[in-house]
Amino acid sequence: MDKGTKVTLIKHLDVTDMAGDKVMIDFDTGKYFMLRGTAVDIWDNIQSETTVGDVLNTMLDIYDVDENTCLEGIEKFLKQLEEAKFIELA
Repeated sequence: MDKGTKVTLIKHLDVTDMAGDKVMIDFDTGKYFMLRGTAVDIWDNIQSETTVGDVLNTMLDIYDVDENTCLEGIEKFLKQLEEAKFIELA
């Protein structure tokens, strides 16, 4: 995965906002997920096709963090979403 990697949402979930956090329900599997903090911001930024670099730039504008730490966190979260088959990385 690099900054040019495209991020495409392939599964739309029922998402509810709860005091700044998000609860996502996958009715196909019956699983639910709680997103907090930076995960909420990343999720919001991948609702339309984007790139890892675009998400990185947005997160760097929001948070006071160095680029490498930010990119590592984004990549880790996106890999989790890809494993859950919520997104496609290309």
